[in-house]
Amino acid sequence: MTELVVRRLLIDLKQPVARHWCGGDAFLTAWFNALSMSFPIGEQFFIDAVRAGFKALPAEQQPRWQAEVKGFVGQEATHRRIHALFNAQIEKHGLVNAWEPRARERLRLVEGTDPRHALAITAANEHFTALFAEWMLAHPERLGNSEPRLKAMWLWHSAEEAEHKCTAFDLYQALDGSEAWRVTWMRRITWIFLTDVFRQTLNNLQRDGTLWRWRTCASAARHMLGREGLLRKSWAPWRAYFRPAFHPSQQSSVLSESWLRDNTVLVQPVRRPT
Repeated sequence: MTELVVRRLLIDLKQPVARHWCGGDAFLTAWFNALSMSFPIGEQFFIDAVRAGFKALPAEQQPRWQAEVKGFVGQEATHRRIHALFNAQIEKHGLVNAWEPRARERLRLVEGTDPRHALAITAANEHFTALFAEWMLAHPERLGNSEPRLKAMWLWHSAEEAEHKCTAFDLYQALDGSEAWRVTWMRRITWIFLTDVFRQTLNNLQRDGTLWRWRTCASAARHMLGREGLLRKSWAPWRAYFRPAFHPSQQSSVLSESWLRDNTVLVQPVRRPT
């Protein structure tokens, strides 16, 4: 079982956020904004999936899972609230969240199905967020001279995503979820997630008026496909998910642990599992 601490992030998101808050980089700002737009509905789905998976466990197994599930739900609920506040600020720049309505329609398709499907979807998404989180923690300079509160928000979220990356996966296995469906859902989520995040990023850039600028294209190529680019560095850990003996714990979370240990001044523990 993973010990998950629910933490309150000590930042103020009631103050306006600059249009190009990510170090003045239009592409990175649009990319992170797109990710944030997916979080409120995504985090709620993950919460519901893990709760349903917990309830589907045999009664004698539930006590050993209770603390971890509460920690997972608490962390994800906090992420959802923080990003809802952030999204309210970036919408003032004329951005429109077209991702959420699409996601809401798709997620309705799994309502009422075997809870293992929602857990497999959650585990796949959590793998994405965990490997992106490790990249972010390894390259904090990508946030440039962003405001300290926004840099703290993204690094805190990244650290906690890596911290709870095993919960949905382990619950899926505890419910005897099949390997075939696990990798099938990862293939589907890969296509859906990447299509949606780039579509929303392009939408954000178009509304910002920076879509066709050379600097925007250069930044996209460098940060996504460059030697230390996100997609390039994430390829190997993404592929690892398809191995029959894969488990999220096989991929390092040292950077997450270090950030959480070294930045206690930025957070306030709300609840520790008992």
